Amino acid sequence: MATVTTERKLFVGGDWVETGDWLEVRSPYSGDVVGRVAKAGAAETRRAVDAAERAMAEPLPAHKRAEILVRVAGYLGRRHDDVARTISDEAGKPMKAARVEAKRAMSTYTMAAVEARKLAGEMVPMDASQAGEGKLAFTLRMPIGVVGAISPFNFPLNLVAHKLAPALAAGCAVVLKPASQTPLSALLLAELEEEAGLPPGWLSVVVGPSAEIGDVLVEDERVRAITFTGSGQVGWKLRERAPRKRVNLELGNATPVVLAADADLDEAATKLAANAFSFAGQSCISVQRIYVERAAYDGFLERFLPKVEALKLGDPAEEETDVGPVIDEGARERILDWIEEARSAGARILTGGDLDGELIRPTVIADAAPDLKVSCEEVFGPVCTVNAVDSLDEAVELANATPYGLQAGIFTRGLRQALDAARRLEFGGVTINEAPTFRADQMPYGGVKASGNTREGPAYAVRELTEERLVVVDL
Repeated sequence: MATVTTERKLFVGGDWVETGDWLEVRSPYSGDVVGRVAKAGAAETRRAVDAAERAMAEPLPAHKRAEILVRVAGYLGRRHDDVARTISDEAGKPMKAARVEAKRAMSTYTMAAVEARKLAGEMVPMDASQAGEGKLAFTLRMPIGVVGAISPFNFPLNLVAHKLAPALAAGCAVVLKPASQTPLSALLLAELEEEAGLPPGWLSVVVGPSAEIGDVLVEDERVRAITFTGSGQVGWKLRERAPRKRVNLELGNATPVVLAADADLDEAATKLAANAFSFAGQSCISVQRIYVERAAYDGFLERFLPKVEALKLGDPAEEETDVGPVIDEGARERILDWIEEARSAGARILTGGDLDGELIRPTVIADAAPDLKVSCEEVFGPVCTVNAVDSLDEAVELANATPYGLQAGIFTRGLRQALDAARRLEFGGVTINEAPTFRADQMPYGGVKASGNTREGPAYAVRELTEERLVVVDL
């Protein structure tokens, strides 16, 4: 058995806690144990909610919240290599991508600090009506209360940061459940928040069975909001079970890109080859479906396929690796099954479609029918389809023909058709001449339809985690 490199206790109410049970964290690449984490259950989660309630009874002033957030950003910068290595070890993320994630988490905390300092309500023009004469009115932005946060494996640091930093900026204590496959980054972040001066109870991190921990977060009325990133099946069920809570969902996608005949094909091929297969396609906005006007189809493939085949597949710990493993064997087998379904239905595998050792080679599929899983469901793996279309209208129609609506993209030199597509694509975000995998942490990020009901990015998440309180003064 491989040597355990990291051992982490739970962080509950400001204490580092052992439970007697441990969860092993294994490298998706080698299978080696890279850490073990104390296992939580319902009892530890209830203790965390108790501590969060006590913490919020003594609110932190905005300037103190901002100072803590800034310090965490600084600590992330000083420990950048350690943080990136932790991400890579537990998630199998190539180091070049892990370094980007670590830098993005710094940005998330920095932006959240700005929001903490400027969080305010607005004036209400009371003399706009006769009834309001002689009155002064304004609103306050009040923290919603204790927040239950649930984060996925694929961005084990920055998606956790997108839960924790805005909540603290809003004045909310958090009970976090990170993915059991990748809890080490979240617990490292908890260590940095404690070091930055976060008082006890404002953050707890509990790792363990989703049912036990989730039941407490759903059923305990003191948890006023749940913020969830993950699968649609789980997310929408959470919302059904907690109709009186605010349940913010950031879910999946089957990300489409439209290429007009006038697109810069070199630029599109470069950006899409990188963004379809980065982190083995395990991003909810990884490029999955490419629709190319027929006049540009062959030219695009001539540029795109060599760039895909040039991606280096291998050990995520090596700096030159572009594509590493998917998270586990179950994911690998499912993705291979979906590729085989496409092959059996008559689609053409232009490159990839098989294994290099235990790794799925970056796979490009042509002539994929709209009802195939690789076309209408979220692959979450190193697979994309490239289909020719007769018009941009057809491309937009096909792009919209899934339940999802997170982000989409279009490449074109024509401003009118770019803006027309931005209006017609039924997605929370549309990128023009940029891969829809693009995300800057200050922008509003979230989907429509089955892809969710919220917007992340500190400025927008803070609004979701506060409530307006009206104050009226008789002058």
